Amino acid sequence: MGVSRRTVLKGAGALSLLAGHFPAPALAQGATAASGSGEIPPILFVHGNGDQAALWITTLWRMESNGVARERMFAINFTDPLARGDDSVAQAGHSSTEDQRRELGEAIAMLKQRTGAARVALVGNSRGGYSIRSYIKNGGSGDVSHAVLCGVPNHGVFAWDQSLGNEFNGRGPFLRGLNEGESEVTPGTAFLTLRSDGLDKYAQADGRFIGKPGVPTNVTTEGPALKGATNLVLGPVDHRETAYSPRAFREIFKFIAGREPDRLAILAEAQVKLSGLVTGTPGGVPTNRPVAGATVEVFRVAPDTGERLGAAVHTSKTAADGRWGPAQVDPTWPLEIVLTSPGSVTTHYYRSPFARSSDIVHLRAAHPLAPTDASAGAVVQMSRPRGYFGLPRDVVLLDGKQPTDVKPGVPTDSVTTLRLPATDIGRNIVCLFNEERIVARAWPTSENRIAVAELTY
Repeated sequence: MGVSRRTVLKGAGALSLLAGHFPAPALAQGATAASGSGEIPPILFVHGNGDQAALWITTLWRMESNGVARERMFAINFTDPLARGDDSVAQAGHSSTEDQRRELGEAIAMLKQRTGAARVALVGNSRGGYSIRSYIKNGGSGDVSHAVLCGVPNHGVFAWDQSLGNEFNGRGPFLRGLNEGESEVTPGTAFLTLRSDGLDKYAQADGRFIGKPGVPTNVTTEGPALKGATNLVLGPVDHRETAYSPRAFREIFKFIAGREPDRLAILAEAQVKLSGLVTGTPGGVPTNRPVAGATVEVFRVAPDTGERLGAAVHTSKTAADGRWGPAQVDPTWPLEIVLTSPGSVTTHYYRSPFARSSDIVHLRAAHPLAPTDASAGAVVQMSRPRGYFGLPRDVVLLDGKQPTDVKPGVPTDSVTTLRLPATDIGRNIVCLFNEERIVARAWPTSENRIAVAELTY
């Protein structure tokens, strides 16, 4: 889940829109192809509540590094990724369970048509697993050979007699319908569930992680497991790591391919091309709808200072389809990607080198500067889209200090923020998460700018 889900009871979360609900491409691809593997069915990846297809980039790279052809892998990008507060009540910028099932069905049909395959494998994180299960249960089993459900709250984030219309309620009609019967899986499709042994914030007995401290959720760490499925515990991984970590990749690959992967490391390409979709947050709601008129600039930067090394290596302006790129870069270059989107804060994304190509480097402008941000001279954030910061599990250092806005214990925070005085504008800020190190530069808030060091791992 790409955004904070403290408001999960209001339907927080999201899935990526089928990267091509727009004319081209209809499906978001991974990076360049390695040698094909006929034994493996085409794979469609489905992200979680509030997210984008881009979260699957490293998974796609690992698949390619194990010989899976890029043409047989796609990541869906749902139009309106956030769930409704009540599934039966329309809500602007949010989607129903039926919306998700319908869009997933369209993606499956297009992937089958493109590859000529009779069946595909589906891999989903969090809310993405709901659309997978719903599609299979409602007549789609013949289209799906494997279903891998990563950190999916299959028995709810909570199970209460209140808020029964919320799709995350284990006692509500949506999940009761999926879980009814002696077996909780649909015959004809092989099911695998992956879960944490206690660090998934959406599989907790206490309601404090969804804004109800001290209130029992009536859900346990075993909530993602399903009767009739192969159920695996990955260890001390967080909610997102159940899908996007190397540990999860091993089990995803093994289940679908029927053999162990050759490697977990990502093999670099000699030349890398990057492109993606610019999306927006109208009214503060993250969507995967395209934004026209946005400018994207890509700079090579020095690894130790974050300073630009010459002029932009790529500049483009989005048309109605919201697409930017392609930018050709070297797999050893750290990058600064500047997004100037109409009506939004100018966002300077600092990224580790991209080892392989990708056309799902999707970009959303950062949230508008809050009053506490605007009063600072500069704001620098460190963001981890594919996991949370876990203390004391992880080493998390922002400008040489452990952030105070990251809570210890069960990992719940994916963004940490540093506010700096005006005297620090232009200074380099070191962002360290375990072995990944990104150096960002502090930009003036007076110009409505923010720096975001976006971690790859």
